[in-house]
Amino acid sequence: MSVEAVIFDMDGVLLDSEPVHFEATCALLAEYGITYTAAPNENFFGCTDRDVFRVLKARYGLEPDEDTLTREWIGHVLPRLANRIHPMPGVPDVLFDLRRRGVRLALASSSAAPVIAASLEALGLAAVFETRVSGDDVSQGKPSPEIFLKALGRLDLPASACLVVEDSHNGLRAAQAAGIPCAVVPCASTAHQDFTGADVRLSSLHDLVEWVEARRGPSAGVALPR
Repeated sequence: MSVEAVIFDMDGVLLDSEPVHFEATCALLAEYGITYTAAPNENFFGCTDRDVFRVLKARYGLEPDEDTLTREWIGHVLPRLANRIHPMPGVPDVLFDLRRRGVRLALASSSAAPVIAASLEALGLAAVFETRVSGDDVSQGKPSPEIFLKALGRLDLPASACLVVEDSHNGLRAAQAAGIPCAVVPCASTAHQDFTGADVRLSSLHDLVEWVEARRGPSAGVALPR
C-alpha cells in the first residue's frame, strides 16, 4: 500500500463532538415534550442526521419528517459549536504535517455541510481539505460505502492509493465495503467497538504520520504549502 491521500472522518476523529450533538438532540426533542435518553447500545456513529432522525421520529411518533427535524437540530448545533470545539489530540498539527509531506487530504463526514463548515472553521482546517463529502451528498450513511466512493471519485484515485481514518465500527465497515485501507483511532465513545479487520489501530492521530510515511515511496508526492 502506497498512501497518496488520506480521507478523514470528522466527528470523533478531528473533534470531540459527541457532547454537543447529544445536548442538541436533547434540546430539540424537549421542544416536542420528550426527555431524550439514548437507548442501550445505540449506534448512530457514522449515520447521517437524516438516518438518526428517521429512527427517532419512528421511536417517539414525531410529526415532522426527518428533513425538518434535521434542519431544526442543526439550528441547535451551530450556536453550540462556536464555543464548544474540542480538537482531538494531534489536531490540527498532524494534518498540516501530512500536507507538507505531499499527502492529499479529503474529508468524508456524515454530518451536514453547515456543521462541517462551522467545525472546520473553528478548528482552523477550513482550507486544508482538497475535497469534502458530507451527509448531504449521499443517500445512505455509513456503514454504506457511498460516502467513501464519492471521495475516491473526487480524488480520482484508486482505493489502494488512499487511507481512511475512522473512529467507529460503522466507519470501518464503510471503508472496507469501499475497498479502502482503514486506520482506526477510537475515541472515548467508540473504544469498546469491534475493529476487527482494520489495517491498524492507533492510539492517537500523533501516530498517523509515521505510519503513513512508512508506506510511501521515497518519491511520493510533492510537498505542498501549509
